[in-house]
Amino acid sequence: MSDVAAAAGVSTATVSMVLSGAGSDRISPQTQARVREAAKAAGYAPNSVARSLRTQRTRTIGLISDTIATTPFAGRMLAGANDVARDHGHLVILVNTDDDAEQERKAILALVGQQVDAMLYARMWHRAVDAPAGLPAGTVFLDCRPTEGGWPAVVPDDRQGGASATRELVAAGHRRIAYVDAPNPDEVVASELRHQGYLEVLAESGITPDPALHVRAATDAAGGRAAVEELLDLPTSRRPTAIFCFNDRMAMGAYTAAHRRGLAIPDDLSIVGYDDQQLIASELDPPLTTVALPHYEMGRWAMEVALGLRESDRDNPLLMNCPIIRRDSVGPPPITAGN
Repeated sequence: MSDVAAAAGVSTATVSMVLSGAGSDRISPQTQARVREAAKAAGYAPNSVARSLRTQRTRTIGLISDTIATTPFAGRMLAGANDVARDHGHLVILVNTDDDAEQERKAILALVGQQVDAMLYARMWHRAVDAPAGLPAGTVFLDCRPTEGGWPAVVPDDRQGGASATRELVAAGHRRIAYVDAPNPDEVVASELRHQGYLEVLAESGITPDPALHVRAATDAAGGRAAVEELLDLPTSRRPTAIFCFNDRMAMGAYTAAHRRGLAIPDDLSIVGYDDQQLIASELDPPLTTVALPHYEMGRWAMEVALGLRESDRDNPLLMNCPIIRRDSVGPPPITAGN
């Protein structure tokens, strides 16, 4: 700062006021320009540690996640949060814990020790979580809901998403619609919520649910393939003409099972996925109709709440709409299928 002051021919107090913006209205535009030019030439940067001691703010936000940073399609949450932080002069410090409880504990202690201005606590899958010890008051939960109230949170509206997926198939004329689900609804909140949406649309459409059309399997391509093989082994009168899959990876396995039976999509079998995974949904043949998770929008909302830019209900998570993405995997049921 002394070097900048000498180069600009002003006092260090003037340099401080110009570069901090405090009281700079009392300094002529010409002097301000001279100070900034001298600072630029000297490569001067304000000492953020010293500034934080004075303002009690570090302009940093901590973001703790389990595996989001290493999962390509979920990275949109980070992008949404980071865009808001950047636009408001904050830096995001990201810690990926790989779902390790001890690493998570250390990360919380480290971020609190760094005096971050706020914190986001994010999870890869929509689930209910116990708030970890040590989280600062006002931490915003992203893509997960705390088991006890008192924390702002945002999650996808998975019941609405399941309803949208099923309604898309009903609108195409299908009545034998299967739901290929996750294996354990107790661990994945989204599983039961999407199932509720599926059942609600069947009921409103006058379709009696067939328990044989609700199959659980591993949430990967192999699980989806095995589940759909089971469904296609049903008698012709009960075999589904359309399948709603818990996620796009299971839908990819459903494509494989259909193709092995010589079935064309969507002429013989319609399929809807969930997640809109960039490397799967649009690349399948035909491209997959799916439900998109609002990752980017959830990330933006969480950061806006953390920065005090919007209000939130601390006892009820915000449910964010999951839009249907229409592509080419849905058509009318085959004429030979009957009702």
